[in-house]
Amino acid sequence: MASFPSPSVVAAAAAAPPRLAPGLSLSAAAVHHSSHAFRPRPSLALRPSATAAPANPLRCSHRRAVTPRSRRRTQGLGAASASAAGILGEERDGCLSCFPKSRRRGRPGLARFAPCALPHTSGLSLHSRCSGPKTRLSHILRAAGPDEPHVASPTWSEAALDKAYDPTIRNEAFEDVLDTPLPSHPKLIRGQLKNGLRYLILPNKVPADRFEAHMEVHVGSIDEEEDEQGIAHMIEHVAFLGSKKREKLLGTGARSNAYTDFHHTVFHIHSPTKTKEYGESLLPSVLDALNEIAFHPKFSSSRVEKERRAILSELQMMNTIEYRVDCQLLQHLHSENKLSNRFPIGLEEQILKWDPDKIRRFHERWYYPANATLYLVGEIDDIPRAVREIEAVFEHTLSGNEAAPMSTGSPFGAMASLFAPKLPGGLAASLTGERSPATDKLKPIKRERQAVRPPVEHKWSLPEVDQVAKPPVIFQHELIQSFSINMFCKIPVNQVRTYKDLRSVLMKRIFLSALHFRINTRYKSSNPPFTSVELDHSDSGREGCTVTTLTVTAEPQNWKSAIKVAVHEVRRLKEFGVTMGEMTRYMDALIKDSEQLAMMIDSVPSVDNLDFIMESDALGHTVMDQLQGHDSLLGVAETVTLEEVNTVGAEVLEFISDFGKPSAPLPAAIVACVPKKVHIDGVGESSFEISPEEITESMKAGLEEPIYPEPELEVPKELITQSELEDLKVRHRPSFVPFKEDGVVKVFDNETGITQRRLSNGISVNYKITQNEARVGVMRLIVGGGRATEDSESKGSVIVGVRTLSEGGCVGNFSREQVELFCVNNLINCSLESNEEFIFMEFRFALRDNGMRAAFQLLHMVLEHNVWLEDAFDRAAQLYLSYYRSIPKSLERATAHKLMVAMLNHDERFVEPSPHSLEKLTLQSVKEAVMNQFVGSNMEVSVVGDFTEEEVESCVLDYLGTVSAAKSSNKEEHIEKISFLPSPSDLHFQQVYIKDTDERACAYIAGPAPNRWGFATEGKDLFNDIRSSSADAEISAPANSGKTHINVRNHPLFFGITLSLLAEIINSRLFTTVRDSMGLTYDVSFELNLFDKLDLGWYVIAVTSTPSKVHKAVDACKGVLRGLHHNKIVERELDRAKRTLLMKHEAETKTNAYWLGLLAHLQSASVPRKIYPVLRN
Repeated sequence: MASFPSPSVVAAAAAAPPRLAPGLSLSAAAVHHSSHAFRPRPSLALRPSATAAPANPLRCSHRRAVTPRSRRRTQGLGAASASAAGILGEERDGCLSCFPKSRRRGRPGLARFAPCALPHTSGLSLHSRCSGPKTRLSHILRAAGPDEPHVASPTWSEAALDKAYDPTIRNEAFEDVLDTPLPSHPKLIRGQLKNGLRYLILPNKVPADRFEAHMEVHVGSIDEEEDEQGIAHMIEHVAFLGSKKREKLLGTGARSNAYTDFHHTVFHIHSPTKTKEYGESLLPSVLDALNEIAFHPKFSSSRVEKERRAILSELQMMNTIEYRVDCQLLQHLHSENKLSNRFPIGLEEQILKWDPDKIRRFHERWYYPANATLYLVGEIDDIPRAVREIEAVFEHTLSGNEAAPMSTGSPFGAMASLFAPKLPGGLAASLTGERSPATDKLKPIKRERQAVRPPVEHKWSLPEVDQVAKPPVIFQHELIQSFSINMFCKIPVNQVRTYKDLRSVLMKRIFLSALHFRINTRYKSSNPPFTSVELDHSDSGREGCTVTTLTVTAEPQNWKSAIKVAVHEVRRLKEFGVTMGEMTRYMDALIKDSEQLAMMIDSVPSVDNLDFIMESDALGHTVMDQLQGHDSLLGVAETVTLEEVNTVGAEVLEFISDFGKPSAPLPAAIVACVPKKVHIDGVGESSFEISPEEITESMKAGLEEPIYPEPELEVPKELITQSELEDLKVRHRPSFVPFKEDGVVKVFDNETGITQRRLSNGISVNYKITQNEARVGVMRLIVGGGRATEDSESKGSVIVGVRTLSEGGCVGNFSREQVELFCVNNLINCSLESNEEFIFMEFRFALRDNGMRAAFQLLHMVLEHNVWLEDAFDRAAQLYLSYYRSIPKSLERATAHKLMVAMLNHDERFVEPSPHSLEKLTLQSVKEAVMNQFVGSNMEVSVVGDFTEEEVESCVLDYLGTVSAAKSSNKEEHIEKISFLPSPSDLHFQQVYIKDTDERACAYIAGPAPNRWGFATEGKDLFNDIRSSSADAEISAPANSGKTHINVRNHPLFFGITLSLLAEIINSRLFTTVRDSMGLTYDVSFELNLFDKLDLGWYVIAVTSTPSKVHKAVDACKGVLRGLHHNKIVERELDRAKRTLLMKHEAETKTNAYWLGLLAHLQSASVPRKIYPVLRN
């Protein structure tokens, strides 16, 4: 029986909140929930770009209209929401999730080194996450690490390597070499205090002058009893947000957060190394705050009640259909143990009951130093001093009568024994428990610590394990839009400790990369019955096992065929194996990627290194640095044979390829998630019928289909041969031409290092040479126009056209498969997408082996020899049709869609194209809509990376200069008028109701804002309004500084930066008022959507709440906006906002992606106020 919460937000027009620009304010509230469908995102050749720059006042942002925020649905629980955590960077801290990323959403198992793989940034890529990006969590089970912490030799000895390559070596000797332990990270310091607290320290210089401090307590939801479900998460909230010492760090530039998972709770602080005012070390204060949070929290009744309200709101907020699907998957995957029913968020009926004493007793049982590990990574130059500070803060946490002291000397007592040996996993369990004075009268608490984390027993999917086959399980729900099925295999974790272990991982990666590529190219090259097929093979520290997952998604009417195709392809790979060409190709890609990581060893952010160490320790893997990892990989790569690759890979696939055979390992679970109703053309909504028997029959039918070996595919070494290039140069005579403004051919700014060029065909070029990432570059093509150029007869043409081009993936005479493998061989990652203002094409590439020339070749081919396919158009249109039909099944998307339609006067350019609009499109119409924008003078290319001037300018001339000259039509770009809804209107306040089994509510409040450069609707220039009062804003630099006077209010960045500061301040006030003081929500945020070219922008407040409180939450949000008039912003708020933005800017200027955003539009006539002198400020 569906339940409907009470009505949401209704407010009179007169009560509208203050506007950021003349116009209106809208609020829409919805009651209910989010859908399982996905939003299509164009991505050429392989996958979405990873090079998008962080948000800042200058960069061109890839914006969605009012998209409901992507809430790390399984990783967003805690004391404060993830959005709140970033509110005033340093000021608003919060918890992340208690339930991490979904298994279903990750890329297939070795995909990181598959087509267009991007280098991973931390640790040894071949052994981090064991085999590719996980779809499950990367949080840590325990920080055990190697049995004896030590500083090891960085790689094999020459003699050992010689043995490995000697063809006459005996098998026994070869095995001995492979059994050699992997080297340990030479800079990683491990130690242990007398009270059992273990610590790890790693010096790391990125970002400069900052460090990460993470306190991992080895307790999570898996340790809760039947009447304690959710109590670990409650303690995380209360301990973290109740800490006064943490609050004292807010003015220092530190940021903090926390999260709870099955197996651990982590409190972390990201801090400057020193105070800005006096240069004092912040490490003691940070450690003191972590000590208070983890071991000495205050369980006051007021704080407990406040966090109880927040958690109940959080519980409803995260209860999306995606979360419910994830829970179903975990429940059936781990049906034999507590992982199936100990989700970190807990149970509402229990959360309502606990008093402070109940919470305190759980804390006393688990939160003590011997059950915790401290991680310090960052600019920590004086390690002995850091160890002394750790000892000073933590060694007295437990007194002598509360724990038996351990006889370990100071880690730096003598150089001969640099570190104290670690305790075995379960030794700390002998410690007696600390009792709080408030609970002395209660039964003494027994300290607990399991030797194995998480403390559960699994039923493995192994041939020798005697089990009864479980039939497929079906989860059916009104809010599910598409069909998906997950087939699981569960085995013990194979710890990567020796070269043999690493070799096995390498072989699995090669094998599964081939499967990933085959299925994806089959998907893109024809019209298969499935939407996607993914195979993931990865370790999970949080679940204590290795899980292989085959995930198939499809339109509901195609589900049987989708299953058949997926299992058929798996069986084909298992039976015939990979080809020699495939093995060579993916081996080479893995080695290239590993080499790239080794070159970037000094530019890996501290948090990435820390996460890698935590995960590796949790899984029992040896921690190596990037150089050691690469050397070790090279050592084992030479020993791998095709036969072994196919043997090892076949074992991974047996649970599917041999399904139904007596000798086959049984799947741990098969779970299908399906809709209750489906749309049938000409019929409408109809019930969706499916049974477990039909699923089993489809799997067996697919496995019985005839199979054939994979043919070798010819992979191009170059897309444009040297002779073809010479012909192009003769025909087009590429050259750099003078700028019309000053007649110079080359503009170089010494202060920013930016170079500007213009080609004879009209294409503008900006580039900057950096050493941020060794021998890596990023490139972005920006084409003006975007969806704003769509007219009433061509709605959706640009967005569908871009997706069509991406779906096809062909260029010239090269097939999609050849283009993808070209990207694999050259470590190129590229994406193609559009927004309301522009079309973007982005590349990330390695500069080794002419990688930059390869990327420029691909860009040239897309511009000059793009291929438009009818089947690609059909797939693109179907994706957007499916997405549109899924909107009514999502609480957040349905509300946001209704709000945008109302606010922008039913302008479809800012929302998804409707079925009616999609029906009117043709392949020719979408091609023209896109290609009419690809005109030389309308294109700007920006390049940032570790290259030389000669390298980049050679590529620019050869491959951009030979693009055909401007084919501009006589008609100017026409953009139909964009207007906000006139005020007043009945549409200003709306409610959305969605049928669901669970109650939920959310609300959006939106209103106009200027664009980033001070232009508002109707072309109004707001600089004209403020110039009359700008005299008092003139700021003079000190006379001896050598800097000129800056009139802030006349500066082109005035509106972009001022609005960013205002957003920080409003977010801080929203959190303090609506979340912390009033307890009306777990998550509230203020976001700005600022355009560069279009003369408008808007703000959106998003708030989640319970249905009974959503009205009050909306009123409170409006009150915060109104309060900006009578409760003026004070200097303290402004200073913190400034500090936050400056910290972000300083950190992000060390990244290529950020500079790529800064370079965007520097030569665009449609963004006249963005010129390179602006970037100096």
